[in-house]
Amino acid sequence: MNITHHLDPATIVAYASGTLSEALAVVAASHIAWCPVCRHAAREAEMIGGEMFMGLEPAEVTGNCRSATLGLIGRATLHRFPKPPAARGEVPTPLARLMGGKSVAELPWKTRAPGVAMIDLPVVRHDRGKLVLMRIAPGRALPEHGHGGEELTLILAGSYTDRFGRFATGDVADLDEDAEHKPVVDDSGPCTCLVATEAPTRFRSISARILQPLIGI
Repeated sequence: MNITHHLDPATIVAYASGTLSEALAVVAASHIAWCPVCRHAAREAEMIGGEMFMGLEPAEVTGNCRSATLGLIGRATLHRFPKPPAARGEVPTPLARLMGGKSVAELPWKTRAPGVAMIDLPVVRHDRGKLVLMRIAPGRALPEHGHGGEELTLILAGSYTDRFGRFATGDVADLDEDAEHKPVVDDSGPCTCLVATEAPTRFRSISARILQPLIGI
């Protein structure tokens, strides 16, 4: 796997500090599972964060806080959680945990537009953003669009090209609200992506805006 597009350093810091939304964190973690470059950067960010934390001045806690914490520890029991079923196929482990042991082909794909099928993946209800799997037919071009917030797209299979370059398996597109693009899937085969968005996509064409409620992004 030859990965040429990586996470932005700011995204890696946010991931390491735990401030990404759940949807964005799943995509970031999935890319990191495949990418040794970003995995090393995430570990460094975690180490720097740990050193900063250790350098903080200690703060006193109340007696009630201490006794309540010790009380919870005293009532704690050992739980052995079952290992999540591994998904069949070439998907990173963080995504496999959400697939219930199914392969990509076995998932309940729904056609949302000509040549575009999608699956909504579960995220915490109160969390912002959306997480979807998207499969786009060969040669298909998505309408030109921008983003209402950050968007992370991990290529699981196939490839597409836009103004930022060619994105193939393992690559991640880390885009903010200022980025606009028109991805075109290569003719060699369909492109399967894991996509996380903070806010609805901003399509430029009127026809795409009309279809947006059906597409769901």
